[in-house]
Amino acid sequence: MASIFSRIVSGEIPAHKVAEDASHLAFLDINPVAIGHVLIIPKKEIDYIFDLPSSDYLALWAFAQQVGKGLKLAVPCLKVGISVIGLEVPHAHIHLVPMQEMNDINFSKKKLNPSQEELQALCELIKSKVKPNL
Repeated sequence: MASIFSRIVSGEIPAHKVAEDASHLAFLDINPVAIGHVLIIPKKEIDYIFDLPSSDYLALWAFAQQVGKGLKLAVPCLKVGISVIGLEVPHAHIHLVPMQEMNDINFSKKKLNPSQEELQALCELIKSKVKPNL
């Protein structure tokens, strides 16, 4: 059965997409740990990030860097934190989280619940700051 992320890639499930290329997708987490929390995924479903072929692994991180730079411009923060956990969805993914302090990237704290309107406005703002192609 396809992961929820593969279903987002196929268009079966809607998402607030902030960036996309032929092999990768970046979209807002609908229950973020901080405002601007973005998920970066390869479009090809592979469960464990270290099982990606080396060229795909490096390309995923290059795409994450591109999105992270735009995210920092869109959401005021000291830094964009990075986390790779991979237990909650069996599809390799990178979390990008705008941070003012360490607790902003604490995945055990209560998640935020922004409205669809708030997510859409944030999506458009981030999308406007992500530069296409490295």
